[in-house]
Amino acid sequence: MTSIAQPAPRRLDAFAVASEPGNERLAISRVAETASSAGISAGRLERLKTAVAEATMNAIEHGNKNHAEIPVDVEIIQTGDEITVAISDQGGAPTQDPAADAEEPDLVKKLAGAQRPRGWGLFLIRNMVDAMEVTIDGQRHTVWLTMRTSAPEGAEHDEQV
Repeated sequence: MTSIAQPAPRRLDAFAVASEPGNERLAISRVAETASSAGISAGRLERLKTAVAEATMNAIEHGNKNHAEIPVDVEIIQTGDEITVAISDQGGAPTQDPAADAEEPDLVKKLAGAQRPRGWGLFLIRNMVDAMEVTIDGQRHTVWLTMRTSAPEGAEHDEQV
């Protein structure tokens, strides 16, 4: 059996932002700068920025409970044609799985008041990136966002933003 060697992961950047509302913009800016220099297409970069914003806001608000002294850590890794952004907070394991109880957002129901107005975050994240994974290691809760630098075959619509 022949195996194909996979390129070794390469850390492109790592930084932290204080857990204060609005600091997701700092994360977006730095991730965008790093990802664009790694060759991600413009349309895919916009989708990645949206996912990073949502995941960072969740880490600030739900993970670190807006405690500015607890940082949100962001790491950007490239493996071949994939860029992975890891966003970590100190929220640990949630008492319940937010994704398990999450109702699929329905704009009509939200406008009619039949669904709470919030609750778009995980839905947006999942639909903006090629892969999303959540890991918990003790108190460290990490959302892993993976995006290929170019659209996969048959997904040309991904380039339209």
